[in-house]
Amino acid sequence: MNSLLYEPSPIGLLRLEADENGVCRIAPVEDRSEPERPCPLLEQTAAQLQEYFAGTRRRFDLPLSLHGTPFQLRVWRALCDIPYGETRSYSEIAQAVGAPKACRAVGMANHVNPVIIVVPCHRVIRADGSLGGYGIRYGDRPAVKKYLLGLESN
Repeated sequence: MNSLLYEPSPIGLLRLEADENGVCRIAPVEDRSEPERPCPLLEQTAAQLQEYFAGTRRRFDLPLSLHGTPFQLRVWRALCDIPYGETRSYSEIAQAVGAPKACRAVGMANHVNPVIIVVPCHRVIRADGSLGGYGIRYGDRPAVKKYLLGLESN
């Protein structure tokens, strides 16, 4: 059974999960639907997220346990290469993963990113500079993406 911790944040309550290999989920939730099962890795994750939201952390140093298709895993790794405060277009990510015509597939991989913020899908925007979508499951998604990009632009 995965470890579980809830962490309040400026974008809402976050559900943090880890398995035996690393952090496997960071996702916004509306409530604490299950009892917490904390572990040192999730406490470290919560601390790093607090530092990120305070503007004092630009890189995360956490083991990740990402589960997806080979294409999704390539996209998520490419997202981790986008520097703090910078953005890339969906087409730039598609090119970076060796699939230059796969812009929509990149968008879908972003949409199902299981570890938001740490795997910074919010840093991917449309080629015309507009924000595009943000795959979190509740709330005002464009406002959250805009908030995260604004946080990183300071």
